[in-house]
Amino acid sequence: MEYTIGIDLGGSHVAAGAVAADGTVTQEVEQDLATLEPALVVDEIDRIVQHVLSLAGEKDCVGIGLGAPGNIDEKSGVINFSPNFNWVDVPLRSMLEKRLKHPLHLLNDARCATLGEYIYGSGKGTAEFALITIGTGIGGGFVSGNRLLLGEAMGAGEVGHHVIRPSDGFYCTCSKRGCFEAQASGTALLRHALAVASSFPRSTLLTRKPQEKWGSKMIRKAVAKGDEHALAAWRNWLDDLAIGVSNIISFTNPAVIALGGGVGQTDPKMLAEPLIVKVDALTTMVPKGITRIVSASLGNNAGVIGAAALARLGGTRQLLKPLNGVPPSPARVKA
Repeated sequence: MEYTIGIDLGGSHVAAGAVAADGTVTQEVEQDLATLEPALVVDEIDRIVQHVLSLAGEKDCVGIGLGAPGNIDEKSGVINFSPNFNWVDVPLRSMLEKRLKHPLHLLNDARCATLGEYIYGSGKGTAEFALITIGTGIGGGFVSGNRLLLGEAMGAGEVGHHVIRPSDGFYCTCSKRGCFEAQASGTALLRHALAVASSFPRSTLLTRKPQEKWGSKMIRKAVAKGDEHALAAWRNWLDDLAIGVSNIISFTNPAVIALGGGVGQTDPKMLAEPLIVKVDALTTMVPKGITRIVSASLGNNAGVIGAAALARLGGTRQLLKPLNGVPPSPARVKA
């Protein structure tokens, strides 16, 4: 049975899987990245793609899609700028095409996740949809009129880099101060916890066991247990998340905003439900309650499924057309 391969390149790992036309993922392989040096990242991508091909049967593969972080030049396949990878002008597509024998299509990783959620997940059946991926950073994507918005230079959807606290915010990897990503990503949750730490000398976060990694997951666990330090950080973090989400509602007026990424998948009672209350308080020019805020339904597979859908569509050119239903076989797509 024919399939496309979807590749999701993240800040700490790369995942790839064989994806059928109905969005089912099989033969998924994931690998941690020991370095973000471009040539070595290409080595890891090639390695896991070859593994997937060997498991799923190379003759049935009809295309490969890759979601990569940063701004990507559509024609050349060059990563113009990726702040979290510290990449500038990296010719990722040409580097990979020397290794892979199948058609390769490249798109920003968050836009790939948006495509996956829109076609197969939480955005299915809507014409106006937004995805916010909350992890190490914040990414996103918009669908309007059944079209994935790409922008003039493939930059539409960079929600993480609109500024919400210009005078007193944390500094962002993109060099600006107070970006949405700097204030409301998983990394930002850690920064909020450190910012209020002096007020909670007996916090369980400060007396953690040596083997416990200090990070957003540990803080979220402490929030669930009622730790006052973690709760104070969580409230400040939620306030900043609500500002960004309310801005997105004003920008695009979507029917649904889905929260994806590792942090975005937090229990709705802890994240989505209190967030909705805060967002409604900040929403003015759009009627309150019009936009539903939900957890993304594809979980960690959204990027892989979306990248595979990109390959099935035949590349970014097809995204200029309305997306109605499941993409056809690449053999039936006309340029």
